[in-house]
Amino acid sequence: MTPRPQISAEIEDYRDERWRREGTRQVETALDAERFIEQIGFAACLTDSRRPGPSLYVAVCGRRDAVMPRNVQKDPEASLTWALKDEILRRGKVYYAKLARGKAMFLAPRMIPYFHAIWGVRRSEEQRRLSRNAQAILRVLRKEWETSTADLRDESGVKERAAFIKGVGELQAAMIVVPSEVVYQPKFTYIWTLGVGRFPQALLRRVSRETALREIARCFLAGAGMTIPGEMARVTGLPRPEAGRGNRALVAEGYATMSSPGVYRLAAGRAVQEAGFDVNSGVTPDRRNSIAS
Repeated sequence: MTPRPQISAEIEDYRDERWRREGTRQVETALDAERFIEQIGFAACLTDSRRPGPSLYVAVCGRRDAVMPRNVQKDPEASLTWALKDEILRRGKVYYAKLARGKAMFLAPRMIPYFHAIWGVRRSEEQRRLSRNAQAILRVLRKEWETSTADLRDESGVKERAAFIKGVGELQAAMIVVPSEVVYQPKFTYIWTLGVGRFPQALLRRVSRETALREIARCFLAGAGMTIPGEMARVTGLPRPEAGRGNRALVAEGYATMSSPGVYRLAAGRAVQEAGFDVNSGVTPDRRNSIAS
């Protein structure tokens, strides 16, 4: 059996910097979180060190080995992450929804067209690709524009809780519906709205699938420094063959190099400069200056 490629110490240091896995660069406010998401392009919400990729929870913890405790209600870092998520929803500066494979993810506005090109369902395809329950929920939202979970269940006729959750999840994964606010009083509920109402230009912009695969791969590689077999697919939800196509497109343009099948690394020079971090030395430009002085 071929041994699984390992992430080098230099790359882990690079990821610490880019993914805010350092105690000096923790995310503490919604503005911090929005800047982090804009910088990195996309991030999970509540995943920890047991899953690859950037995560808001890990950035709040500010450490590489962060693990979500079993009793999250009493954990201050998990509670802060949850509170930041709620505030980010209300502010509406970045995209948030449960996307591919039901993963809760944040997207910087610049990445929305690429994710939508892969997973989005256009209006002309809705009857063919969406379930009846999802279509019923969507009809109500197109009429009301914004409504709470309870009202949406009543007006759509999808009153069974499991069926409603599945229908809303389907609409989120299709990048049609997003939560716009969380209300806790008089009882906990989400307010739902149409994604196009918040991000019209990004969701209406058309890009090809090949362009989308390349740009999602570029975004991940810029933040990760390198990727090993299956890693990008696991982080983004892309099928592995398509993740490979995106990475190979980066090799073709000189942005990345492939050292072995499935192992891609940022190329030296321009790509490293774009990432704002020297992947070969494991030192940021600011740190290089401080070391030199």
